Amino acid sequence: MFVKAEGLKHRFPGTDTLFQGLSFQVDAGQTLAICGPSGCGKSTLLSILAGWEKPVEGRVERVDVDRVGWVFQNPYGVAQRTSLDHVVFPLLAKGETREEAEPEAMRALELFDLAHAASRPFRDLSGGEAQRLMLARAVCSRPDMLLVDEPTAQLDTRTAHGVNHVLGNLAGQGMIVIVATHDQDTRQACQKVVDLSDYAPAGLPADEEETEHEV
Repeated sequence: MFVKAEGLKHRFPGTDTLFQGLSFQVDAGQTLAICGPSGCGKSTLLSILAGWEKPVEGRVERVDVDRVGWVFQNPYGVAQRTSLDHVVFPLLAKGETREEAEPEAMRALELFDLAHAASRPFRDLSGGEAQRLMLARAVCSRPDMLLVDEPTAQLDTRTAHGVNHVLGNLAGQGMIVIVATHDQDTRQACQKVVDLSDYAPAGLPADEEETEHEV
């Protein structure tokens, strides 16, 4: 199982090129950090890897990657539903009963230090708790490839370290884990790094890259 990008180039209509000549491969059991300044195309690249966005040039090959999990940067949920309700949902969608699904959902909450919040409504979670809840829910979807956008943006250093450790362990169990991040600790925790600054068009001023093309 692997995902392979070959010669990727992308831009949106009426804008400058975000990146070009981008090639890499991530195998099962590996973690990849996608880095670079704001607006350089990190989230866009995640969309391309997921198959949601088509690159202007190049292609993405996904071999034996049947299930893709995505964790957005901004947590979202149903205000009155509990944390456990959110995490159990992917398992219910697969046909499991609530009784069958809850033990696995609780283990996912425990992975991200959220067992204490299992019965708490989404509206009562802190930003960091909501962010970790989305990770726990994604784990319960049992993805082959997990795409995560800025997973530690709202977390303190200790909690962020724990999340990075869990993501590494998930990869160690055979998952592909790809993280878009500004965080240096997250970058260092990943086995591979793609810095989109290295694939920006020559001659585009750094401040223009960072301010004109927020994605």
